[in-house]
Amino acid sequence: MAVKLYAPTSPARRGMSSQDFDMLTTKRPLKSLTKSRTTKVGKNNQGRITTRHRGAGVKRHQRLVNFRLAAGSEAVVEQIEYDPNRSARIARIKTADDQYHYILAAKGMKVGSKLKSGEDATLRAGNRLPLKNIALGTTVHAVELQPGRGAQLARSAGTSVQLIAKEEPLAHLRLPSGEVRTVDLSCMASIGTVGNEQHQNVQIGKAGRQRWLGRRPVVRGKAKNVREHPHGSGEGGASVGMKHPKTPWGRPAIGYKTRNRKSTNKLIIRSRHQTKRRK
Repeated sequence: MAVKLYAPTSPARRGMSSQDFDMLTTKRPLKSLTKSRTTKVGKNNQGRITTRHRGAGVKRHQRLVNFRLAAGSEAVVEQIEYDPNRSARIARIKTADDQYHYILAAKGMKVGSKLKSGEDATLRAGNRLPLKNIALGTTVHAVELQPGRGAQLARSAGTSVQLIAKEEPLAHLRLPSGEVRTVDLSCMASIGTVGNEQHQNVQIGKAGRQRWLGRRPVVRGKAKNVREHPHGSGEGGASVGMKHPKTPWGRPAIGYKTRNRKSTNKLIIRSRHQTKRRK
């Protein structure tokens, strides 16, 4: 995928870019694989704001992506489509029993490509098979964390995971963040890299496009009153100073560990926060 640049016809257009949709083969999704989605607007069922600076945005329909394609399935790619709910493209496939599914479109996937899921599948982009049947050094995406649970790792545009070792009954994976963790060798994974790899190079360009995406304005903490934020108040344009950066509710914002899933710490071999030692 290439990035399309706009002519600087206005200050907002200067430097703005968008995705090139030439690789898409259809404009309308399959109606049976879509459903309406209600917007949560960053609040929970009690009306409390759980995610700040979120709300509104354009109306979208949820595409029902199949992250647990059954083993033994053989399918053909019929369309490459746009999904407004994710950065990656999705592929509409048709299985041998005339069933339609949406899956993540891998890099190089085209209309007419044949896919297969199962232990006897070949190492070709888009095929899905257990980690125990994948050669070391292979890049994969849409990896399961638990057998049968469905893909959870490496699902965004341009991402991939590398299989670096196998030690029964676990496989060692190097994630895009640099973290090395283990998963069960019977977990399924798709071969290749997720497509639309240039997504990260798109320049939004103006505030209006951010609002279309459901992102509301962000105000600096030190620009607020002290009642609204710990960084607030002060004479003139004072910096945070000796204070440790905090959230509006007083919790540390930088360097404060918030991970509470300690049960999976034993599965992480190398943390993404570790730095390489200088020689």
